[in-house]
Amino acid sequence: MKKKRSVGERIFHFCNYSVLIILAFICIYPFWHSVMASFSDGYALIKSTGFLWRPAEFSLAAYERVFQNNNIWTGYLNTLILLVVGVPLSMVLTCLGAYFLSRENVMFKKPIFFLILLTMYFSGGMIPTFLNLKDLGLLGSLWGVILPAALSTYNLMILKTSFGAVPVSLCEAAKIDGAGHLKILVSVVIPLSKASLAVIALYYGLSIWNSWFWADLIISDASKLPLQAILRKMIISTSPEELGYEADHTVETLKYATMVVSIIPILFIYPFMQKRFTKGVLIGSVKG
Repeated sequence: MKKKRSVGERIFHFCNYSVLIILAFICIYPFWHSVMASFSDGYALIKSTGFLWRPAEFSLAAYERVFQNNNIWTGYLNTLILLVVGVPLSMVLTCLGAYFLSRENVMFKKPIFFLILLTMYFSGGMIPTFLNLKDLGLLGSLWGVILPAALSTYNLMILKTSFGAVPVSLCEAAKIDGAGHLKILVSVVIPLSKASLAVIALYYGLSIWNSWFWADLIISDASKLPLQAILRKMIISTSPEELGYEADHTVETLKYATMVVSIIPILFIYPFMQKRFTKGVLIGSVKG
């Protein structure tokens, strides 16, 4: 028999659900507004006031012009290059560093760990980093975006904790069978840390997908800019001609259409990663 809730419990649940519904609305509505505005007519969107629940005079003109803009496609291509090169490179460096820090009886482990941890609180700063990239000849190149962000200390700490949770007996058994450290990492540690690896890969992928600052700072050639840098220029630009568009009634809706196009891949990928994301974060926070 279902237990009858008291008046206090019903009030609590009502307040709880009300707050959650309000928070959900605050989080979802900006995205909904962008989608509805992207399917709206420019003149009608400018005239509309209040909440936008449906398109203001449905129109696909903004999407037609977005897909005809070569800058959008080159931005997508550059972002994919950053992902294809940057994520595997970051994963290799993070796995090697996490394995080193998770092992016992490693020479100079504590001072090295302290120096790595120190970078989470102090950095060289923007100007020294820019000068360093200039001296290395990385200005105007996608490598100048990939290499400075190739290793995240935060991600390294998460993966170190996950690797440290792997039973030592399994590593010792592999060592008795003649396996070296690289073999142990590839054959024992990594297969037992798939959930955490998926989380770290997602972190790196999202970071690269959303990055625009350094690309906008060191790359002047528009054909080498990633998608988010092009989107930023479009949002802050007051002249559509700078972006390859003619000034007409679709200018306002173009910004929304470009934003929607830029987040579609993430919307398709994240639901498939959500299960591993939750599990991996929990594993990475149990120890250490």
